[in-house]
Parts: sequence; C-alpha cells; structure tokens
Amino acid sequence: QKYLCSNCNNILKKALQTLCGHRYCSACLAWIVRNNKNAICQKCKEEDPNTLSEESLLAEERAFGDAAINKEISELKVHCATLGCSWSGIMKDFEEHQSLCEYALIPCHTGCGHVVMRKKLADHLENGCVNNVTVCQQCQRSLSSTEYQVFVGEKKNHFQLVFDYFLSFFFPPQSLSTPSANKDGCRFSEVGCSFRGSTEKMKEHEKSAVGAHMLLLLQHMRQLKGTLCSAAKAARGVTPQETMISELENKLHVFENIVAVLNKEVESSNMEILAFRRQSELDQNIIRGLELKIAELHRCLTQKDAGLSSLHKSLLFSEQASYDGIFLWKITDVGRKLQDSVTGRTVGLYSPAFYTAKYGYKVCLRVYLNGDGTGKGTHMSLFFVVMKGDYDALLPWPFRHKVTFMLLDQNNREHVIDAFRPDLTSASFQRPVHDMNVASGCPTFLPLAKLQSPKHAYVKEDTLFLKCIIE
Repeated sequence: QKYLCSNCNNILKKALQTLCGHRYCSACLAWIVRNNKNAICQKCKEEDPNTLSEESLLAEERAFGDAAINKEISELKVHCATLGCSWSGIMKDFEEHQSLCEYALIPCHTGCGHVVMRKKLADHLENGCVNNVTVCQQCQRSLSSTEYQVFVGEKKNHFQLVFDYFLSFFFPPQSLSTPSANKDGCRFSEVGCSFRGSTEKMKEHEKSAVGAHMLLLLQHMRQLKGTLCSAAKAARGVTPQETMISELENKLHVFENIVAVLNKEVESSNMEILAFRRQSELDQNIIRGLELKIAELHRCLTQKDAGLSSLHKSLLFSEQASYDGIFLWKITDVGRKLQDSVTGRTVGLYSPAFYTAKYGYKVCLRVYLNGDGTGKGTHMSLFFVVMKGDYDALLPWPFRHKVTFMLLDQNNREHVIDAFRPDLTSASFQRPVHDMNVASGCPTFLPLAKLQSPKHAYVKEDTLFLKCIIE
C-alpha cells in the first residue's frame, strides 16, 4: 500500500508526500490542485473525516519529494504482463521496456482502427492498412506505402543523376581528385565550401548541403561568365580563342539549364516537406484532442469515485448509528492519536452521530485525549454535542435529558463514570442553528496518569471504549 498513489491507486510516479503524511504522484497532485479549490486529501477523508485539519489541505508547495520511496520503487522487481513477453527486471527499467515491448498491442497510427502487436506494425502498414495511402504532390497519384517508397526512390535517383551529371560536366573527375585536394576537405572546396571531416561525415555533409553547394556553383559560374566575356573582348580576332570561348559559353548555357532543373527538384522536395509538416500538425492536433478526452474521462472517474466514497460513508454511518440513546464508541490506535493530540496534529476526535430515539435528538461525543481547557495536558476531556437533526422542529427545546459518560475497564473491574444534567440556559442545549452546537461536558473526565496506569485496562491492545447513556 505504501507504494500506491492516494489518488490513482497505481504505483507512485515521482512520489510527493503531503503534510498529512499521504503520498501522491506528482502529476496526480498537480491535477487535483488545478481542478479543485481548497482540495482536501481523499485519504484523510476516508480514514477519519472528523479529524480533518489544515494539514489535509493539498497544495504543490506544501508537498515534498519522497526520495526514499522513489528509490525503493525504482528497485522493485517486476515483469512484463504482456502475453508472450518474457522480460523481467526492475521498475526503473520498466518504462523503457514498455515503449519497446514487441508483444505490446498498439493502435495503428493511421487511424484505420486496427490494434496490432508492435513487432507486426510494419507488416500491417505495408500489407493490411487501408489508410496507409500517400498522394504524390506532383502527379496526384495515390500510392500504397511500398509503391510510394519505390516512387520516391526513383525521384531521388533522378535528382542524384542530374546533380552527378552537373558535377561531371562542370568538374571533370580528374579536377576533383587532384593531388592538391585535401583528403578531409569537401569536393566543393574549389568553389568556396570550407567543410572538413572524416569520410562518413563528408558523405552526410554532401547529402545535406546540396542547396548550399548549388548556390556556390551558381556564383562560380557567374564569375566564370564575367571572365569569359572579358577574355572575349581582349582576344577578338584570334580564331582559336574565339572557338574556345564559344564552347565555354555553350557549356555555361547548359549549366544554367541544369541549375534550373535542380531548382525545380529542390522546390518539389520543399513542397513534400511542407506537406509532411502539415500532416504532422494534424496528427499533433489529434493527439491533443485525445489527451483532452482522457483528462475528461479521468475527471468523470474521479467524480464517480467521490460518489462511491460518499455512499460508503453513508452506509458506514447507517451501520454504526444507534437509536436508543445508548452509544458505545470504540477508539483504536490510541497511542498514535494521543501523540497527535500532544503535538497538536489532531485537536479532538468526533464520534459518529447517534440518536436518543428513532425520531429523537441527533447527538455525538467529542474527546480530547490530551485534554482541553482546564484539563489540557493533565486529563482526558470528554464532551457531549447536540447536532442539527431532521426532526428538531417536532422536539421540545432546550435539551433536558441526563447524560452519563463511561470509560470501560476492559477487565470489568473499575469503570470511570461521570454524569451531568444540561444547563437549560446554555447555548449548547438550545435548538441548533448550525450543524452542531458548542460542546459541553467534562474537561477533567480522567487523569492521564490513570488512563495509562497498568493497574487498569482502560487501554488494551491500543484500544479504548467510551459509552454514553442518555436517560
């Protein structure tokens, strides 16, 4: 139980401990505080709604990370419960395994409605997914995943062929592999590229810097064109030079055409990238919508849990209620509750409500294990509380019945008994205006030394019994 979240009841993730001593996942606590004003710890409500205090209020700044529990949880031995998977290890490695488990059932991301094993997803996309169709931006052909990969590969090959032809035409192989070229320098260093690196990095660079290399080549061609024009003017009348210049101008014209083709290819690639980005944005919107739906479902589940908790409390109250004016109150964990009373963690304890008759007065008891008022720190104080009931309009007021308190000796030797008749002028016994009147009773009901004395069995197995009789 100590490893479970007080909200989602699952294994704690980034455990936080609240001032009341209960633990929450950091995400659960943030969600509760964000969606509830003055949120109260659910565990405190379930354990004893009568002992709620300021420490039961939940706030992120009032909680602290529980490093010890987080460490224990991370080292728990766990195994994968997915059918067919034999993985086992410790909790801190489980989350990574979940994202990689080949036997995990996952929904197809295309939205076709199929749920498949992770290891069979690729086969499903290639052969069985009805939604895995791509439309080419240039020719508007609808292609399956496999057909589209072949189609794109052909386009890339075409692009590469054009570019390679451009390189071989503009830079003959011998010019790109001259002894003067540095082995770790880019092939386009002659036109201004300064990249240097290993063979592997060079391959990656040449793939990713096609656009930049084209711009360098275009700039180089423009400079060459200017040089050729100047040379033509200076060499007019020399037939061999004119022939050479004419050939170079023809080559330059071819280069410009090739660059135009490459620009169109780059523009086409950019369109495809833009289409992929738009699709990614649509997918992100779908994911955000699903996350909102999950949050709404989680909120509905929390509300239903709260309703079930309320019904459980009502049922528990019905089982414990007494309707004859005699009430026996069993208090457990006396040692801890007494210590909480000494430290101020818990001020006093309220008993469940009971009735003087089926349609009579509604009342309860309140005990201060470490005393209250004149008995604080020396005695156990016991008080009687008149509560607002459903039939108060039909009952005579003020409350006039004699009240007898008893602390039972569990060895049946010497019970502690005290009784009083109501002060008819006291506000404690008038018809209640609020949920309950001010408590009235015995602030020095029993000395603490006597409560803990081994001569008596008022506390046995960390339990005591208080009895109230209304005549």
